[in-house]
Amino acid sequence: MDFWIKAAQLLLSLAILVTLHEFGHYLAARAFKIRVEKFYLFFDPYFSLLKKKIGDTEWGIGWLPLGGYVKIAGMIDESMDKDQMAQPPKDDEFRSKPAWQRLIVMVAGVVVNVIVGFFIYTMVVSAWGESVVKNETLKYGLAVNPEFQALYPEIEDGDIITAVDGEKVENSSLVNIQIFLRGYRNLEVQKPNGEKINVKLDEEINDWMWKNDAVLAFNPRKTTIVDSVLLDRDAFVKGLTKGDSIVSINGVSTPYFHELQYELAKIEEDTALASVGLYRNGEYKELEIYTDVNKTIGFLAKNPEWLKATHTDFTFGESISRGISKAGWTMYDYAAQLPLIFTSKGAKNVGGFGAIGSLFPPAWDWQVFWINTAFLSLVLAIMNILPIPALDGGHIVFLLYEMITGKEAPQKVLEYAQLVGFIIVLTLFVYANGNDVYKALVE
Repeated sequence: MDFWIKAAQLLLSLAILVTLHEFGHYLAARAFKIRVEKFYLFFDPYFSLLKKKIGDTEWGIGWLPLGGYVKIAGMIDESMDKDQMAQPPKDDEFRSKPAWQRLIVMVAGVVVNVIVGFFIYTMVVSAWGESVVKNETLKYGLAVNPEFQALYPEIEDGDIITAVDGEKVENSSLVNIQIFLRGYRNLEVQKPNGEKINVKLDEEINDWMWKNDAVLAFNPRKTTIVDSVLLDRDAFVKGLTKGDSIVSINGVSTPYFHELQYELAKIEEDTALASVGLYRNGEYKELEIYTDVNKTIGFLAKNPEWLKATHTDFTFGESISRGISKAGWTMYDYAAQLPLIFTSKGAKNVGGFGAIGSLFPPAWDWQVFWINTAFLSLVLAIMNILPIPALDGGHIVFLLYEMITGKEAPQKVLEYAQLVGFIIVLTLFVYANGNDVYKALVE
């Protein structure tokens, strides 16, 4: 049931975004009196589920839910309609219009996705407000990644980051992103005794964080209270119970959750018997539990009550500026991550529909649904604007070339580029979803 609820949310979200994206192309084309032959949600190879012709346009729903398209007359696109292109141009065809009009038609889909993302974020903030983790809730301060701490020993477990590049930290959850993706380099660090020091990070710290698995440099420091135990793991068999407070691993004191993780990570064997010290109803116990290849023992830790996020409601006017800011930073952060997929580590983490579907919860939550839909809308905008043939960005590159040089790219070049682009996109699609399948089988 969880799978189908997630799948339904993903399908609805993509259906909304694809329809709006293609509608952007459609409206721009019709504004310049360009004929649109087809408008389809999902692809329709061989047959369609529904279709109806209204005027010059066939409107339909395909059976293959991998996107959608508009077939614009006189344009070399995924339909590869060479017969039409071999005929003399007609006044209502794409190729007969000035380059600036064709450019607007191609950009329109991306523009709509950006507007939709901004709009949804604004409405979400207006309807539900925002919840952030403030420094005041960090009862035990922050846990510092050991690799990061080795590089900057002046930052220690229990410290709190109070400002980045002179800006007061309003949401401690954003500090990692501000360092890794946004280029913030000056930290104001507050010690448990109230003393404050300034730490300047290296300019290339983000590359170092990526290579050394220190992207999450800071996390809330919390004690280890068992929230639930996985049924198929040795911890369940050995009697680990919800509410247990784990305090040591193999005789080493681990009062905080991150210390437990680091101690388990030191175990060299793929599976090993670990001595887990814990308190249950005030009584100390030790359990011998086997670890797995991921160096875990099979439980989920509880978030303490004091770590709850602080909720703030906003007026509609305030929500507009908050929504614009959130959407803008979402696009910036996503674009900043794109180069990472060309690294060996990043390539392994590329995901397809499975990875996207995992963004949605197993129970229907409209707030989460709309937040994810806004995020995906902005992601689609960025991906579509990439200068890859077969995507909007590829068409835009050729149109800019024409506008700068005054010469149209030869039709054969456009046809070959479209074919190459289709192969690239198909390869990425197969690879990304293959990654999902592989991870599902391994895990």
